[in-house]
Amino acid sequence: MADPQEWPGAEPRTPELKITLRRRSIYLLPNLVTTAALFAGFYAIVQAMNARFEQAAVAIFVAMVLDGLDGRIARMTRTQSEFGADYDSLSDMVSFGAAPALVMYVWALKDLGTTGWIPAFVYCAAAAVRLARFNTNIEVVDKRYFQGLPSPAAAALVAGFIWVADDFGFERVDWIRYIAFATTLFAGVTMVVSIPFYSFKDFNLRKRVPFWVVPLIIGGITVVASNPPMVLFLMFVAYSMSGYVMWMARKVAARRA
Repeated sequence: MADPQEWPGAEPRTPELKITLRRRSIYLLPNLVTTAALFAGFYAIVQAMNARFEQAAVAIFVAMVLDGLDGRIARMTRTQSEFGADYDSLSDMVSFGAAPALVMYVWALKDLGTTGWIPAFVYCAAAAVRLARFNTNIEVVDKRYFQGLPSPAAAALVAGFIWVADDFGFERVDWIRYIAFATTLFAGVTMVVSIPFYSFKDFNLRKRVPFWVVPLIIGGITVVASNPPMVLFLMFVAYSMSGYVMWMARKVAARRA
């Protein structure tokens, strides 16, 4: 079959046209992982509509894991692109912004009536602001720290609370909705504060480590596997408080100095 450039009336492909066609193409592997994360967030919303809240919470954690992989895969395979970065932000908005807010609202906040809209909307809007601020400040901030609680960690805090409460059967308790109100509002506000949170981006997996790190990792996996809802929730509670603790410690040190 003849090459399309040899068809009558066909224009030859100039170097400029080839560059344009290359720019319009996308890398498959990292964007495939991002799509999987987006699906996990969508799946969480669907499961919440079907009153399957444990599956919804687990889906948000799955989206968090996939979100951490797509960027690393893109860097390892040198397939970073502007399209991938924008697509990742839109996926994060669904998986870590809309999904946790809607799942929490359907699970507990709707029983509060119109008042229940407040923390759900604050969380969703804060996630959008957090992602927009991250994209605009990515070149000017210290990469060792996040400015505010990252949206995946905030989503894990909300989803972890739902998972723990559902696992213990607390969804039938009247006072749980007020704790859900406070948890959702706290997660939303913490995303937009200017307090730094450690990013773990300077942690190099290719670096040699002492042998005792291996049994330590095995022990950590065993602890998580013993009770995933409680352990994961406590981990993200500790992380969400770590920024405030470091901020207060710096304030005290500055006053003493």
